[in-house]
Amino acid sequence: MSTQTAPLAAHVAVEPDTQKAAYAKVFWRIVPFLMLCYVVAYLDRVNVGFAKLQMSQDLNFSETVYGLGAGIFFLGYFLFEVPSNVILHKVGARIWIARIMVTWGLISGAFMFVSSAPMFYALRFLLGVAEAGFYPGIILYLTYWYPSHRRAKIIAIFMSAIPISGIFGNPLSGWIMDSFHGTSGLAGWQWMFLIEAIPAIAIGIVIYFYLDNGIRDAKWLSAEHKAVLEYEIAQEEKTKEGHHSVAGVFADNRIWLMSFIYFCFVMGQYALTFWMPTLVKATGVVGNFHIGLVSAIPFLCAVIAMNLIGRSSDRHRERRWHLVVPALMGAVGFTVAATSTSTTVAIIFLSIAAAGAISCAPLFWSLPTAFLAGTGAAAGIALINSVGNLAGFVSPYLIGFLKDLTGSTQVGMYALAAILVAGAAAVLTTSPKLVNK
Repeated sequence: MSTQTAPLAAHVAVEPDTQKAAYAKVFWRIVPFLMLCYVVAYLDRVNVGFAKLQMSQDLNFSETVYGLGAGIFFLGYFLFEVPSNVILHKVGARIWIARIMVTWGLISGAFMFVSSAPMFYALRFLLGVAEAGFYPGIILYLTYWYPSHRRAKIIAIFMSAIPISGIFGNPLSGWIMDSFHGTSGLAGWQWMFLIEAIPAIAIGIVIYFYLDNGIRDAKWLSAEHKAVLEYEIAQEEKTKEGHHSVAGVFADNRIWLMSFIYFCFVMGQYALTFWMPTLVKATGVVGNFHIGLVSAIPFLCAVIAMNLIGRSSDRHRERRWHLVVPALMGAVGFTVAATSTSTTVAIIFLSIAAAGAISCAPLFWSLPTAFLAGTGAAAGIALINSVGNLAGFVSPYLIGFLKDLTGSTQVGMYALAAILVAGAAAVLTTSPKLVNK
Protein backbone atom coordinates (compact mmCIF):
# COMPACT_ATOMS: atom_id res chain seq x y z
CA MET A 1 0.00 0.00 0.00
CA SER A 2 1.56 3.28 -1.08
CA THR A 3 1.60 6.10 1.41
CA GLN A 4 1.57 8.78 -1.29
CA THR A 5 -1.19 11.35 -1.09
CA ALA A 6 -4.13 11.56 -3.48
CA PRO A 7 -4.02 13.84 -6.57
CA LEU A 8 -4.75 17.48 -5.85
CA ALA A 9 -6.51 20.34 -7.53
CA ALA A 10 -4.26 22.58 -9.56
CA HIS A 11 -4.44 25.31 -6.96
CA VAL A 12 -5.19 25.49 -3.26
CA ALA A 13 -5.47 28.86 -1.55
CA VAL A 14 -3.27 28.61 1.51
CA GLU A 15 -3.96 30.94 4.42
CA PRO A 16 -0.88 31.35 6.68
CA ASP A 17 -2.94 30.74 9.84
CA THR A 18 -4.46 27.58 8.35
CA GLN A 19 -1.05 26.34 7.27
CA LYS A 20 0.43 27.03 10.69
CA ALA A 21 -2.44 25.23 12.44
CA ALA A 22 -2.13 22.21 10.12
CA TYR A 23 1.59 21.79 10.75
CA ALA A 24 1.11 22.29 14.48
CA LYS A 25 -1.37 19.40 14.51
CA VAL A 26 1.00 17.20 12.55
CA PHE A 27 3.92 18.06 14.80
CA TRP A 28 2.22 17.31 18.10
CA ARG A 29 0.57 14.17 16.78
CA ILE A 30 3.61 12.41 15.29
CA VAL A 31 6.96 14.02 16.15
CA PRO A 32 7.10 13.54 19.96
CA PHE A 33 5.83 9.97 19.52
CA LEU A 34 8.46 9.19 16.86
CA MET A 35 11.11 10.69 19.15
CA LEU A 36 10.02 8.34 21.93
CA CYS A 37 10.31 5.40 19.52
CA TYR A 38 13.81 6.47 18.51
CA VAL A 39 14.96 7.01 22.10
CA VAL A 40 14.00 3.39 22.80
CA ALA A 41 15.55 2.20 19.53
CA TYR A 42 18.83 3.98 20.13
CA LEU A 43 19.04 2.88 23.73
CA ASP A 44 18.63 -0.77 22.76
CA ARG A 45 21.21 -0.32 20.00
CA VAL A 46 23.96 1.28 22.06
CA ASN A 47 23.38 0.15 25.67
CA VAL A 48 26.04 -2.44 24.90
CA GLY A 49 28.48 0.43 25.54
CA PHE A 50 27.43 0.43 29.19
CA ALA A 51 27.12 -3.34 29.40
CA LYS A 52 30.79 -3.44 28.39
CA LEU A 53 31.82 -2.02 31.78
CA GLN A 54 30.77 -5.31 33.43
CA MET A 55 30.18 -7.77 30.59
CA SER A 56 33.69 -7.63 29.11
CA GLN A 57 35.19 -8.60 32.47
CA ASP A 58 32.55 -11.26 33.24
CA LEU A 59 32.91 -12.92 29.84
CA ASN A 60 36.61 -12.14 29.30
CA PHE A 61 36.04 -10.09 26.14
CA SER A 62 38.99 -8.11 24.72
CA GLU A 63 38.54 -4.58 23.37
CA THR A 64 38.63 -6.00 19.84
CA VAL A 65 35.93 -8.59 20.63
CA TYR A 66 33.73 -5.87 22.09
CA GLY A 67 34.36 -3.52 19.15
CA LEU A 68 33.57 -6.25 16.61
CA GLY A 69 30.40 -7.25 18.47
CA ALA A 70 29.23 -3.65 18.80
CA GLY A 71 29.84 -3.06 15.12
CA ILE A 72 28.50 -6.31 13.65
CA PHE A 73 25.00 -4.98 14.32
CA PHE A 74 25.47 -2.81 11.25
CA LEU A 75 26.22 -5.71 8.91
CA GLY A 76 22.73 -7.08 9.49
CA TYR A 77 21.41 -3.53 9.27
CA PHE A 78 23.21 -3.00 5.94
CA LEU A 79 21.98 -6.20 4.29
CA PHE A 80 18.29 -5.76 5.11
CA GLU A 81 17.76 -2.01 5.12
CA VAL A 82 16.88 -1.36 1.46
CA PRO A 83 14.31 -4.19 1.20
CA SER A 84 12.86 -3.17 4.57
CA ASN A 85 12.31 0.43 3.45
CA VAL A 86 10.78 -0.62 0.13
CA ILE A 87 8.36 -2.89 2.05
CA LEU A 88 7.47 0.01 4.36
CA HIS A 89 6.68 2.18 1.31
CA LYS A 90 4.35 -0.55 -0.02
CA VAL A 91 2.58 -1.79 3.13
CA GLY A 92 2.63 1.41 5.17
CA ALA A 93 4.53 2.68 8.20
CA ARG A 94 1.97 1.57 10.80
CA ILE A 95 2.36 -2.17 10.27
CA TRP A 96 6.03 -2.23 9.37
CA ILE A 97 7.42 0.01 12.11
CA ALA A 98 5.34 -1.88 14.69
CA ARG A 99 6.87 -5.14 13.43
CA ILE A 100 10.37 -3.68 13.62
CA MET A 101 10.04 -2.50 17.22
CA VAL A 102 8.50 -5.69 18.62
CA THR A 103 11.11 -7.86 16.90
CA TRP A 104 14.11 -5.88 18.09
CA GLY A 105 12.70 -5.68 21.62
CA LEU A 106 12.58 -9.46 21.83
CA ILE A 107 16.12 -9.84 20.48
CA SER A 108 17.49 -7.07 22.72
CA GLY A 109 16.12 -8.82 25.78
CA ALA A 110 17.82 -12.05 24.66
CA PHE A 111 21.22 -10.42 25.25
CA MET A 112 20.86 -11.27 28.92
CA PHE A 113 21.70 -14.86 27.94
CA VAL A 114 25.02 -14.03 26.18
CA SER A 115 27.77 -16.34 27.42
CA SER A 116 30.37 -16.32 24.64
CA ALA A 117 31.80 -14.14 21.87
CA PRO A 118 30.06 -16.09 19.03
CA MET A 119 26.69 -15.73 20.77
CA PHE A 120 27.38 -12.02 21.28
CA TYR A 121 28.18 -11.62 17.57
CA ALA A 122 25.10 -13.59 16.48
CA LEU A 123 22.66 -11.58 18.59
CA ARG A 124 24.19 -8.26 17.55
CA PHE A 125 23.81 -9.30 13.89
CA LEU A 126 20.18 -10.36 14.43
CA LEU A 127 19.45 -7.09 16.24
CA GLY A 128 20.69 -5.25 13.16
CA VAL A 129 18.45 -7.37 10.92
CA ALA A 130 15.45 -6.71 13.17
CA GLU A 131 15.99 -2.95 13.34
CA ALA A 132 16.87 -2.51 9.64
CA GLY A 133 14.55 0.03 8.09
CA PHE A 134 13.47 1.82 11.27
CA TYR A 135 15.52 5.00 10.97
CA PRO A 136 15.40 5.41 7.17
CA GLY A 137 11.73 4.43 7.37
CA ILE A 138 11.06 7.34 9.72
CA ILE A 139 13.02 9.73 7.46
CA LEU A 140 10.92 8.52 4.51
CA TYR A 141 7.76 8.79 6.59
CA LEU A 142 8.51 12.43 7.44
CA THR A 143 8.76 13.23 3.70
CA TYR A 144 5.07 12.26 3.44
CA TRP A 145 4.18 15.09 5.82
CA TYR A 146 6.84 17.80 5.45
CA PRO A 147 8.35 19.49 2.36
CA SER A 148 12.14 19.88 2.25
CA HIS A 149 12.20 23.51 3.43
CA ARG A 150 10.59 22.44 6.72
CA ARG A 151 12.42 19.15 7.10
CA ALA A 152 15.83 20.02 8.61
CA LYS A 153 14.23 21.46 11.75
CA ILE A 154 11.83 18.52 12.11
CA ILE A 155 14.52 15.89 11.54
CA ALA A 156 16.79 17.68 14.02
CA ILE A 157 14.00 17.59 16.62
CA PHE A 158 13.35 13.91 15.87
CA MET A 159 17.04 13.06 16.05
CA SER A 160 17.34 14.81 19.38
CA ALA A 161 16.33 11.33 20.50
CA ILE A 162 19.98 10.26 20.03
CA PRO A 163 21.48 12.59 22.65
CA ILE A 164 18.32 12.33 24.79
CA SER A 165 18.83 8.57 24.93
CA GLY A 166 22.34 9.34 26.18
CA ILE A 167 21.19 11.95 28.70
CA PHE A 168 18.63 9.66 30.32
CA GLY A 169 19.77 6.25 29.13
CA ASN A 170 23.35 6.43 30.37
CA PRO A 171 22.47 7.21 34.01
CA LEU A 172 19.56 4.72 33.82
CA SER A 173 21.81 1.97 32.48
CA GLY A 174 24.43 2.68 35.14
CA TRP A 175 21.79 2.72 37.90
CA ILE A 176 20.28 -0.60 36.75
CA MET A 177 23.70 -2.24 36.58
CA ASP A 178 24.69 -1.02 40.05
CA SER A 179 21.31 -1.58 41.75
CA PHE A 180 20.30 -4.95 40.31
CA HIS A 181 23.71 -6.61 40.18
CA GLY A 182 23.47 -10.04 41.80
CA THR A 183 19.67 -10.01 42.10
CA SER A 184 18.26 -13.50 41.38
CA GLY A 185 21.76 -14.58 40.42
CA LEU A 186 21.95 -12.24 37.41
CA ALA A 187 24.65 -9.67 36.70
CA GLY A 188 23.78 -5.99 36.42
CA TRP A 189 24.33 -5.98 32.64
CA GLN A 190 21.86 -8.88 32.25
CA TRP A 191 19.18 -6.96 34.13
CA MET A 192 19.90 -3.89 32.01
CA PHE A 193 19.28 -5.75 28.74
CA LEU A 194 16.06 -7.30 30.09
CA ILE A 195 14.54 -4.14 31.56
CA GLU A 196 15.45 -1.86 28.65
CA ALA A 197 13.94 -4.28 26.09
CA ILE A 198 10.42 -4.05 27.53
CA PRO A 199 9.56 -0.50 26.25
CA ALA A 200 10.35 -1.46 22.63
CA ILE A 201 7.84 -4.30 22.69
CA ALA A 202 5.17 -2.19 24.42
CA ILE A 203 5.57 0.82 22.11
CA GLY A 204 5.63 -1.45 19.04
CA ILE A 205 2.14 -2.62 19.95
CA VAL A 206 0.97 0.98 20.49
CA ILE A 207 2.28 2.01 17.04
CA TYR A 208 -0.12 -0.38 15.31
CA PHE A 209 -3.09 1.48 16.78
CA TYR A 210 -1.68 5.03 16.85
CA LEU A 211 0.35 5.76 13.71
CA ASP A 212 -1.23 6.82 10.40
CA ASN A 213 0.36 5.87 7.07
CA GLY A 214 0.01 9.35 5.59
CA ILE A 215 -2.03 12.54 5.32
CA ARG A 216 -5.06 10.82 3.72
CA ASP A 217 -5.35 8.35 6.62
CA ALA A 218 -5.24 10.99 9.36
CA LYS A 219 -8.74 11.17 10.82
CA TRP A 220 -7.53 13.85 13.26
CA LEU A 221 -6.98 16.30 10.36
CA SER A 222 -9.80 18.31 8.80
CA ALA A 223 -10.32 18.21 5.03
CA GLU A 224 -8.97 21.77 4.82
CA HIS A 225 -5.78 20.88 6.71
CA LYS A 226 -5.26 17.79 4.55
CA ALA A 227 -5.57 19.92 1.40
CA VAL A 228 -2.99 22.43 2.70
CA LEU A 229 -0.47 19.73 3.60
CA GLU A 230 -0.96 17.79 0.34
CA TYR A 231 -0.57 20.96 -1.69
CA GLU A 232 2.84 21.71 -0.14
CA ILE A 233 4.02 18.14 -0.77
CA ALA A 234 2.75 18.27 -4.37
CA GLN A 235 4.55 21.57 -5.01
CA GLU A 236 7.82 20.06 -3.81
CA GLU A 237 7.37 16.94 -5.97
CA LYS A 238 7.19 19.18 -9.06
CA THR A 239 10.71 20.50 -8.33
CA LYS A 240 12.29 17.05 -8.25
CA GLU A 241 13.86 15.51 -11.30
CA GLY A 242 11.37 12.67 -11.67
CA HIS A 243 10.91 9.47 -9.73
CA HIS A 244 13.92 7.24 -9.42
CA SER A 245 13.48 3.51 -9.86
CA VAL A 246 15.18 1.20 -7.37
CA ALA A 247 17.73 0.21 -10.04
CA GLY A 248 18.25 3.86 -10.96
CA VAL A 249 19.18 4.69 -7.39
CA PHE A 250 22.14 2.29 -7.52
CA ALA A 251 23.36 3.90 -10.77
CA ASP A 252 23.15 7.50 -9.48
CA ASN A 253 26.59 8.86 -8.56
CA ARG A 254 24.99 11.44 -6.28
CA ILE A 255 23.62 8.64 -4.10
CA TRP A 256 27.12 7.21 -3.64
CA LEU A 257 28.52 10.66 -2.81
CA MET A 258 25.78 11.06 -0.22
CA SER A 259 26.61 7.59 1.14
CA PHE A 260 30.27 8.56 1.57
CA ILE A 261 29.38 11.82 3.32
CA TYR A 262 27.01 10.07 5.67
CA PHE A 263 29.58 7.33 6.36
CA CYS A 264 32.06 9.96 7.54
CA PHE A 265 29.54 11.60 9.85
CA VAL A 266 28.27 8.33 11.32
CA MET A 267 31.86 7.35 12.16
CA GLY A 268 31.96 10.24 14.63
CA GLN A 269 28.45 9.67 15.97
CA TYR A 270 28.98 6.02 16.88
CA ALA A 271 32.44 6.58 18.31
CA LEU A 272 30.69 8.73 20.91
CA THR A 273 27.74 6.47 21.60
CA PHE A 274 29.72 3.23 21.90
CA TRP A 275 32.84 4.56 23.62
CA MET A 276 31.65 7.50 25.72
CA PRO A 277 31.41 5.47 28.99
CA THR A 278 34.91 4.07 28.41
CA LEU A 279 36.34 7.50 27.57
CA VAL A 280 34.76 9.06 30.68
CA LYS A 281 35.95 6.22 32.90
CA ALA A 282 39.50 6.69 31.56
CA THR A 283 39.51 10.27 32.91
CA GLY A 284 39.15 8.93 36.47
CA VAL A 285 35.37 8.95 37.05
CA VAL A 286 34.39 6.03 39.31
CA GLY A 287 31.06 4.13 39.53
CA ASN A 288 28.68 3.21 36.71
CA PHE A 289 26.01 5.69 37.79
CA HIS A 290 28.51 8.57 38.04
CA ILE A 291 29.99 7.63 34.67
CA GLY A 292 26.45 7.77 33.28
CA LEU A 293 25.82 11.23 34.74
CA VAL A 294 29.09 12.69 33.44
CA SER A 295 28.73 11.12 30.00
CA ALA A 296 25.27 12.70 29.71
CA ILE A 297 26.83 16.20 29.57
CA PRO A 298 28.11 15.98 25.96
CA PHE A 299 24.74 14.61 24.83
CA LEU A 300 22.93 17.53 26.49
CA CYS A 301 25.16 19.92 24.53
CA ALA A 302 24.35 17.98 21.35
CA VAL A 303 20.58 18.38 21.87
CA ILE A 304 20.95 22.17 22.09
CA ALA A 305 23.37 22.44 19.16
CA MET A 306 21.52 20.21 16.70
CA ASN A 307 18.23 22.05 17.16
CA LEU A 308 19.77 25.52 16.90
CA ILE A 309 21.71 24.57 13.77
CA GLY A 310 18.67 22.83 12.24
CA ARG A 311 16.50 25.91 12.73
CA SER A 312 19.21 28.13 11.24
CA SER A 313 19.57 25.82 8.22
CA ASP A 314 15.82 25.94 7.47
CA ARG A 315 15.60 29.68 8.08
CA HIS A 316 18.42 30.45 5.64
CA ARG A 317 17.64 27.50 3.31
CA GLU A 318 21.36 26.75 3.34
CA ARG A 319 22.60 23.19 3.85
CA ARG A 320 26.29 22.87 2.99
CA TRP A 321 28.01 25.19 5.48
CA HIS A 322 25.52 24.16 8.17
CA LEU A 323 27.05 20.69 7.75
CA VAL A 324 30.69 21.64 7.25
CA VAL A 325 31.02 23.72 10.43
CA PRO A 326 29.62 21.04 12.81
CA ALA A 327 31.83 18.39 11.17
CA LEU A 328 34.92 20.51 11.81
CA MET A 329 33.75 21.13 15.38
CA GLY A 330 33.61 17.36 15.83
CA ALA A 331 37.13 16.96 14.45
CA VAL A 332 38.54 19.58 16.84
CA GLY A 333 36.67 18.09 19.79
CA PHE A 334 37.98 14.56 19.18
CA THR A 335 41.55 15.79 18.68
CA VAL A 336 41.78 17.82 21.90
CA ALA A 337 39.80 15.35 24.05
CA ALA A 338 42.17 12.57 22.98
CA THR A 339 45.23 14.42 24.29
CA SER A 340 43.75 15.74 27.55
CA THR A 341 44.50 14.23 30.97
CA SER A 342 42.01 16.52 32.74
CA THR A 343 38.45 15.28 33.24
CA THR A 344 37.10 18.83 32.89
CA VAL A 345 38.96 19.59 29.66
CA ALA A 346 38.12 16.16 28.22
CA ILE A 347 34.40 16.62 28.92
CA ILE A 348 34.41 20.15 27.45
CA PHE A 349 35.92 18.92 24.19
CA LEU A 350 33.86 15.72 24.13
CA SER A 351 30.88 18.08 24.39
CA ILE A 352 32.17 20.03 21.38
CA ALA A 353 32.72 16.75 19.54
CA ALA A 354 29.18 15.58 20.37
CA ALA A 355 27.61 18.93 19.44
CA GLY A 356 29.37 18.77 16.08
CA ALA A 357 29.31 15.09 15.13
CA ILE A 358 25.76 14.34 16.28
CA SER A 359 24.38 17.52 14.66
CA CYS A 360 25.63 16.37 11.26
CA ALA A 361 23.18 13.48 10.82
CA PRO A 362 19.83 15.34 10.93
CA LEU A 363 21.21 18.18 8.81
CA PHE A 364 22.61 15.71 6.29
CA TRP A 365 19.19 14.31 5.35
CA SER A 366 18.16 17.63 3.85
CA LEU A 367 20.63 16.91 1.03
CA PRO A 368 19.38 13.63 -0.53
CA THR A 369 15.69 14.23 0.23
CA ALA A 370 15.93 17.44 -1.81
CA PHE A 371 16.23 15.43 -5.05
CA LEU A 372 14.82 11.94 -4.32
CA ALA A 373 11.17 11.10 -4.97
CA GLY A 374 8.75 8.17 -5.06
CA THR A 375 9.93 4.57 -4.69
CA GLY A 376 13.40 5.86 -5.49
CA ALA A 377 13.24 7.91 -2.30
CA ALA A 378 12.46 4.78 -0.26
CA ALA A 379 15.34 2.87 -1.85
CA GLY A 380 17.73 5.84 -1.98
CA ILE A 381 17.27 6.84 1.67
CA ALA A 382 17.69 3.23 2.73
CA LEU A 383 20.79 2.72 0.56
CA ILE A 384 22.47 5.89 1.84
CA ASN A 385 21.62 5.01 5.43
CA SER A 386 22.74 1.39 5.12
CA VAL A 387 26.08 2.25 3.47
CA GLY A 388 26.61 5.14 5.86
CA ASN A 389 25.81 2.98 8.85
CA LEU A 390 28.56 0.56 7.92
CA ALA A 391 30.54 3.19 9.80
CA GLY A 392 28.73 1.86 12.85
CA PHE A 393 30.61 -1.38 12.21
CA VAL A 394 33.95 0.20 11.30
CA SER A 395 34.03 2.87 14.04
CA PRO A 396 33.83 0.75 17.23
CA TYR A 397 35.92 -2.04 15.74
CA LEU A 398 38.62 0.39 14.55
CA ILE A 399 38.86 2.11 17.94
CA GLY A 400 38.88 -1.21 19.80
CA PHE A 401 41.55 -2.64 17.51
CA LEU A 402 43.74 0.46 17.77
CA LYS A 403 43.33 0.55 21.54
CA ASP A 404 44.41 -3.10 21.86
CA LEU A 405 47.31 -2.38 19.48
CA THR A 406 48.58 0.86 21.06
CA GLY A 407 47.09 0.77 24.58
CA SER A 408 45.43 4.14 23.98
CA THR A 409 42.34 5.60 22.29
CA GLN A 410 44.34 8.59 20.96
CA VAL A 411 45.14 7.16 17.53
CA GLY A 412 41.50 6.19 17.04
CA MET A 413 40.33 9.70 17.94
CA TYR A 414 42.80 11.25 15.49
CA ALA A 415 41.53 8.92 12.76
CA LEU A 416 37.95 9.96 13.48
CA ALA A 417 38.89 13.64 13.29
CA ALA A 418 40.46 13.11 9.86
CA ILE A 419 37.37 11.25 8.62
CA LEU A 420 35.08 14.09 9.73
CA VAL A 421 37.27 16.56 7.83
CA ALA A 422 36.99 14.35 4.71
CA GLY A 423 33.20 14.34 5.07
CA ALA A 424 33.13 18.13 5.34
CA ALA A 425 35.25 18.43 2.17
CA ALA A 426 32.88 16.07 0.32
CA VAL A 427 29.86 18.21 1.30
CA LEU A 428 31.48 21.20 -0.43
CA THR A 429 31.56 19.25 -3.73
CA THR A 430 27.73 19.18 -3.84
CA SER A 431 25.83 21.75 -5.90
CA PRO A 432 24.23 24.51 -3.79
CA LYS A 433 21.43 24.69 -6.37
CA LEU A 434 20.63 21.00 -5.84
CA VAL A 435 20.61 20.87 -2.04
CA ASN A 436 19.82 24.39 -0.77
CA LYS A 437 16.01 24.05 -0.85
